[in-house]
Amino acid sequence: MTKNQNSGQGGKSGGGGGGGGKSTPMTKSDASRIQSTQATSGKDTGAGSFAARAQSAGDKNANSGQQGNGQKK
Repeated sequence: MTKNQNSGQGGKSGGGGGGGGKSTPMTKSDASRIQSTQATSGKDTGAGSFAARAQSAGDKNANSGQQGNGQKK
């Protein structure tokens, strides 16, 4: 038997910071969507959760001007 090569990622590529290459910075809008989805599905959104890490990354990117969507002041 061969191993299933679909790793269950719903057809999306990219994602986390595992591989090399260029990644898209997390925006505050992305973080908000992630937090909302996690909360709606009953997942943990407290400190150390994926949603909290996403929010932190979005905040850091907004403060450093990496968003490119006009939210920099």
